Amino acid sequence: MQRTLVGETVNKVAETVRLEGWVDTIRDHGKITFIDLKDRTGIIQCVGVNLPKVSPESVVAIIGTIAKRPEKLINQELETGQIEVQIEKLEIISLAGELPFDMGQKELNLDLPTLLDYRALTLRNAKQAAIFKVQAVVVEAFRQALIKKDFMEFQAPSIISAVPEGGAEVFKVGYFGYSAYLSQSPQLYKSLLVSPFERVFSVNHIFRAEPSVTTRHLTEATSLDAEFGFIDSWKDVLEMEEYVIRFIFSEVEKKCDKELKMYDATLPKLSQKIPVIKLREAQQIIFERTGRDVRDEKDLSPEDEREICRWASEEKGSELIFISHFLTKKKPFYVYPDPEDPTYAFSVDLLGRGVEWSSGGQRLNDYNSILNNLKEWGLKEKDVELYLQSFKFGTPPLGGFALGLERITMHILKLSNIREASLFPRDLERIDTRLSANKTP
Repeated sequence: MQRTLVGETVNKVAETVRLEGWVDTIRDHGKITFIDLKDRTGIIQCVGVNLPKVSPESVVAIIGTIAKRPEKLINQELETGQIEVQIEKLEIISLAGELPFDMGQKELNLDLPTLLDYRALTLRNAKQAAIFKVQAVVVEAFRQALIKKDFMEFQAPSIISAVPEGGAEVFKVGYFGYSAYLSQSPQLYKSLLVSPFERVFSVNHIFRAEPSVTTRHLTEATSLDAEFGFIDSWKDVLEMEEYVIRFIFSEVEKKCDKELKMYDATLPKLSQKIPVIKLREAQQIIFERTGRDVRDEKDLSPEDEREICRWASEEKGSELIFISHFLTKKKPFYVYPDPEDPTYAFSVDLLGRGVEWSSGGQRLNDYNSILNNLKEWGLKEKDVELYLQSFKFGTPPLGGFALGLERITMHILKLSNIREASLFPRDLERIDTRLSANKTP
């Protein structure tokens, strides 16, 4: 008999079906046993007599007849709550061992390390799985938004020969007798590809050897990158990014209603246009609101980001805000300096709900200017030889942005730690399992 999915059963009353899935919960009342069976489409109550012994999370096949439940036993919380399966046969496909904790709860009341230690099991929990259903919609919406604007997807390499953007937070790897590195960003590749394709995007894993364990940093993260040419100014980049963000929110709202309700989450509120202010303006606002004088700082601290987001929400009706004009010398060599004051660059961060979501801006496209910057930044031409090829032979004015997938997911659902928004988080203490657990005493 062909398999029927749980989500298809509501239209099969009085029919005999074969269901295959996992045992969610078991309620044994002597001869009569109730089993909640789950698959990728939902959960349904099954009832039978003299059934073989089975444990929660076991994989089973159930053959039975779909019947309407008595009115007083209807479960309004389930899409299948008006029906049940009267079991005729239960076949155990894979028997689960004893569980380390109760998986039958709506919410797993576990500390984060335990939640991650048993990731293969805890992801079966509906509320945990909901995080990544939302995340999948965010990725798909990012893709679709840019495809609608005639962007082409590409895949950037993860192994690079040099570290042209500078910084010590990079993983060095052996490469057939040579030194290589894990990529911190696909930036140089996506800029290079503007000349052959004009508009490109990618969904990439990026690697940062940041020696920190915070609620907002991961060693391996997912970056949603876009770059495009023939822009008139850095503001074209903001317009494209805002369009993408609004498209993502719209798709999450349409497709993730159930998942948002699980977390009592609402999408970030937006004003008619996401506000844009310069770094120094943001720092002045922070000084006037709090008395903390950060007006000479080179960047916003986490506390500053939270404060300026509070201001944007209160004064502009937006939980997102663009911060522009960061110090040119504190950014990579390819940033485009503002002609009115080259001390500051057309570099822009998007902050959302108190945290940086993205970075972007306009890039240099003049070959000689890039060469001059390489010298000023103390970098070597040979480290960006392939990148320079593109600009030597002509590249249009260009710009782009990169969104952090895990941070977006985290702050849509208001999770407390970014590791909750990563299927298999990597950090100083973990690669799948806790690294300390693998140390030899």
